[in-house]
Amino acid sequence: MTGQIRRGRPRAGEQEARRHAALDAALAELVVHGLDGTTMQAVAARAGCSKESLYTWFSNRDGLLAALIERQSGQVTTAVAAALDSTADPRATLTVIAENLLRLLTSDTSVALNRAAMTSPDLAALLLRHGRHTTGPLIEGYLTHLTDQGRLRADDPADAFQLLYGLVVRDVQIRSLLGEPAPPADHLRAAAELAVDRFLTLTGSTPPSG
Repeated sequence: MTGQIRRGRPRAGEQEARRHAALDAALAELVVHGLDGTTMQAVAARAGCSKESLYTWFSNRDGLLAALIERQSGQVTTAVAAALDSTADPRATLTVIAENLLRLLTSDTSVALNRAAMTSPDLAALLLRHGRHTTGPLIEGYLTHLTDQGRLRADDPADAFQLLYGLVVRDVQIRSLLGEPAPPADHLRAAAELAVDRFLTLTGSTPPSG
């Protein structure tokens, strides 16, 4: 018959859109209510889907959080890779990465995910694997490239990255996790610039800015 609406299983694209909407809802619940207040029922209500759909897509709440960590980490990795692929000089490239890192670590999203991950060894391992252990080697590779070009003196790129990371992050992340408000954007930018200047000085090389 014509004029009838056919009902059935959603198309693959629709399913993926609904799944992403559920992840958005989970993140919003996590930021507003914390881990204890983030339930499958609350996420389903916010996302406008059924709990059955959530269990089908993610198995349980930990599966939902794991998918959320993977998605957020993937976005960060993409941003880091894009910065490293730019034609900007090393000082500018490292400053962009440092500023983005500070913005990330002090964001409501990062704070909520890190707090959730600290309650579960599996989630913590996942966060490390898709976060630090994924972006770290990308930046180490960039530092190796600068060393090979003679624009940086670093015997061990892993040690060089640890130095850069320490200068950038300092105690900012732990203070955010403990509830201190994030510094203003201009403070983060100034902190990133200072950290990169110190890094370039300590590694014995100051690449030209132009």
